[in-house]
Amino acid sequence: MTPDEFLAALRAVGEGGYHHLHPFHVRMNAGELTPEQIRIWAANRFYYQRNIPLKDAAILSNCPERDVRRVWLHRIVDHDGLGEGKVGGIEAWLRLAEGCGLDREKVLAGEGLLPGVRFAVDAYVNFARSQPWPIAIASSLTELFAPDIMANRLAAFRQYYTWVPDWAFEYFQSRVTQARVDSNEALDLTIRWCDTPELQKRAVDALRFKCDVLWSMLDAIDAAA
Repeated sequence: MTPDEFLAALRAVGEGGYHHLHPFHVRMNAGELTPEQIRIWAANRFYYQRNIPLKDAAILSNCPERDVRRVWLHRIVDHDGLGEGKVGGIEAWLRLAEGCGLDREKVLAGEGLLPGVRFAVDAYVNFARSQPWPIAIASSLTELFAPDIMANRLAAFRQYYTWVPDWAFEYFQSRVTQARVDSNEALDLTIRWCDTPELQKRAVDALRFKCDVLWSMLDAIDAAA
């Protein structure tokens, strides 16, 4: 495939299978979820958030290219934070959970974590550990579709879930811009390093796998909620 054809193939995966199309998210954006359903979602999604740095560390550990590691390294700090008031994505999600009425310590302890969510997230981390690093990077390209969707989610929460305080939306707000930066980085690396028909096919399959991970998480959450 040419680079343009490769990009079109990657985008087609997200346009047809990204989890914004899942019935649970459709109902969320329409304001149809109860507070308890929102809490189940927030508590379980945290397991995904806390494992993102492990996924990115696995990619780094498999990558012998210093220039690539330099590009990717910031992602761990972005999610773990640096302490001393420098909030990362994990802390921002904990604040969202608290704003939704969940107890911080119970969320950290994994109370209410659904087996289906655990299985899907663990499968994603294991994928990053076991696959060649360019393929693992390609799996992260769900970020291509995140900025606009995150903006829509933020608008939906402010319109329909007014019981959630505005200070809880830091994660949504930051990802509107950060996901665009991250996706551009990942896309550039994927186009550059997946430069054979075989690698391009594996990259598309990896993105499809990641969409399945996110979809499976929502299947489990939807069934429990």
